Amino acid sequence: MNKTAEVLIEALPYIRHFYNRQIVIKYGGAAMEDETLIQSVMQDIVLMKYVGIRPIIVHGGGPRITAWMDRVGKIPKFVQGLRVTDAETVELAEMVLGSINKEIVSRINLHGGKAIGLSGKDANLILTEKQQTQMTDENGQQIDVDLGFVGKIIGVNTESVTALDRSGYIPVIAPIGVGVEGQTYNINADTMAGEIASAFQAEKLIMLTDTRGILQDLSDDASLIPTIRLQEVDTLVKEGCIAGGMLPKVEACTTALMGGVYKTHIIDGRIPHALLLEVFTEGGVGTEIVR
Repeated sequence: MNKTAEVLIEALPYIRHFYNRQIVIKYGGAAMEDETLIQSVMQDIVLMKYVGIRPIIVHGGGPRITAWMDRVGKIPKFVQGLRVTDAETVELAEMVLGSINKEIVSRINLHGGKAIGLSGKDANLILTEKQQTQMTDENGQQIDVDLGFVGKIIGVNTESVTALDRSGYIPVIAPIGVGVEGQTYNINADTMAGEIASAFQAEKLIMLTDTRGILQDLSDDASLIPTIRLQEVDTLVKEGCIAGGMLPKVEACTTALMGGVYKTHIIDGRIPHALLLEVFTEGGVGTEIVR
């Protein structure tokens, strides 16, 4: 059989299974910075839409926010993978994320899709309150940490995204939320993707990262863990396999699974067409976290 035909036949059962299903994609990392990878992600999203899948895109923008902070002389600080965000930084973040949002929308449209950009402030899509966080000090004591204008999601109003989805548009959402008094909050994009996937009870949540997935040994790419069950997550955190920036990704997957999402995936966005490989092939790529 012709190789092209073999590929299409392999994809057929997945196209049939995922037809008319929602898949939330968290877009970030190298796949947002490398031109070849950007093109492949945009093509993947548009192809998914044309075969009947209903993608919702949630994007990050951390490296560009950091670059702009450097320009204005601000030093980034992170606690448990979350950016400490003062009043000036949240204003900067909203500006940068808005620019990235429009870039993604433009690129999807260029490849034949119909995308519309949103932030969590549009139609009160993402309602938030101030995030309260603790960390362990050198004496092993839990202490409160003020993250500034970092938001904790307390509600997702799905109406606007549902309306766009039903009209054939691809929603592209920036991780900015609004407080009950109108205050702008920066939200970790991984966290937002998990909450949105949960609110829509999506078929899948796929997180694009700059690693192969979750590794048993962080220094060895060959130690990829292909499948993790929810009850194994705490042990892997204690063992240090899940740490730093991977923590909010895994927490987002946990939120999604607990909210009714069928499967979650942490995949290597540095691989061209990683989304298609994950959705339409038997082996997939990266680590899946399941109930």
